[in-house]
Amino acid sequence: MGLRRDGREAVIQFLYQVDTHRPLNIPEALASFWKQNEEPQSVREFAEVLLKGVLEKMPEVDAKIRTLADNWDFERLAVVDRNILRLAIYEMLFCPEIPPVVSINEAIEIAKKFSTAESGKFVNGLLDRVKKDLLRPARQSAGS
Repeated sequence: MGLRRDGREAVIQFLYQVDTHRPLNIPEALASFWKQNEEPQSVREFAEVLLKGVLEKMPEVDAKIRTLADNWDFERLAVVDRNILRLAIYEMLFCPEIPPVVSINEAIEIAKKFSTAESGKFVNGLLDRVKKDLLRPARQSAGS
């Protein structure tokens, strides 16, 4: 597995922890997370950039999920799936250096690993709707 996949998986794990335990001090919780989950510095650096962005843009990302998840109560979405969607949508909307199809593919693979077989299809369906609304090519970074 690559550095970026490892970083994304760490982000999902930390977001899951934040979503279920609601720590008051995020930096302290992150330091504790890294003590329990030793990763190479390059993985941590990539993960922390994504994590900072997701946490910063979470209200916007969550609003997007709410509009796309027809017939689904946001709070009743599986916690893993909700956080996979958060990361992927954050990347698609705010990380022009990452091609949207990369974010979608990574999210599907992570959903298959950490959630259910059906989660991959669910995640793919929602993220495909996000991709259709993007004003940039899906298969290349915005700088290409």
